[in-house]
Amino acid sequence: MDKEILRIVIIATGLIIVILMLTWGYLKDRKAQREMDFDEDDQDAQKVSDDSSNMRDISANSSDDEVYIEPLGPAVISPSDNYYVADEDDEAEEEDDFSPVPPRIATPSIIQFCLVAKSEDGFNGLDLIRAFRIAGLKYGSLKIFERLDANQLVDFGVACMVEPGTFPSNHLDTFHCPGIVFFMQPDALDDAIAVFDDYIETIRMLAIELEGDIWDHQRRPLTEATVKAIRQSL
Repeated sequence: MDKEILRIVIIATGLIIVILMLTWGYLKDRKAQREMDFDEDDQDAQKVSDDSSNMRDISANSSDDEVYIEPLGPAVISPSDNYYVADEDDEAEEEDDFSPVPPRIATPSIIQFCLVAKSEDGFNGLDLIRAFRIAGLKYGSLKIFERLDANQLVDFGVACMVEPGTFPSNHLDTFHCPGIVFFMQPDALDDAIAVFDDYIETIRMLAIELEGDIWDHQRRPLTEATVKAIRQSL
């Protein structure tokens, strides 16, 4: 036999053997996969059967013991439960109970507030005299303005913010001051509350006439809460 033909025969024989081996391996893998799938199907079927059996057992036990599970839902209060239901009047009373109450403070020996000019030039003397006359304040012997009662006794006074605190009796057109100070002594008064109300009203009226800002005793803007707290202490 020619050597070239022999080599071709050997190569062909080798190819046939390789093809047979690959085919045999493929068929073997397919068979193993089918067996594995069959086993998993059996396990699933067994699990379903067990679950069904368990459910049947639970159902049987439930029917024997008459177990009832109440569905979740909103709680309902029946009239027979005797629960107290707050009405609108009760809610209003509760709000009143928790309404803020001004803190009670000790009565100050001297109540002192200030009226500060908004203008950088301060208050002019002529404007002060005009406003004091509107408020009914009188120029006293101490060279300050005063509120006098029916017996010509001093209820409260108004001084200049700049030392020595007095107002000049002449040349008022050239006089300027940055602010004025109001002061009253509650212990020296027969009706401190009435005088205090007049005191606050006078300050507020002069604040409008003179265009000024009202400060409390701590040199802060005077608030209604501070006024109520001091009035309550009188």
